[in-house]
Amino acid sequence: MIDWSQIWMVIRKYVLNKYILTLLIFAAIFIFVGEQSLIKDMQRNRKVRQTERAIQETKQAIDKAQHQINVLNRTDSLERYGREHYLMHKDNEDIYLVEE
Repeated sequence: MIDWSQIWMVIRKYVLNKYILTLLIFAAIFIFVGEQSLIKDMQRNRKVRQTERAIQETKQAIDKAQHQINVLNRTDSLERYGREHYLMHKDNEDIYLVEE
């Protein structure tokens, strides 16, 4: 049988100690309350990582577009690009589309 009086004595002695209660209150405030709480800090860190990933993806897209611009600056590449992507052709040519 559980002796509730002994359990209550242990709770009063250790858990309801004024120093332990003060420590628990400050820990709760530190973790949950305010702009500098641990939870908000973790949220900010996650947002920073997402933003850094977006920056890297944007830089890669810019590099890819810059490479495409450099390739298209050559006249023969520009003609080839127009033929492949916009189905452009000369007056005496016919275009046949072959789907794979």
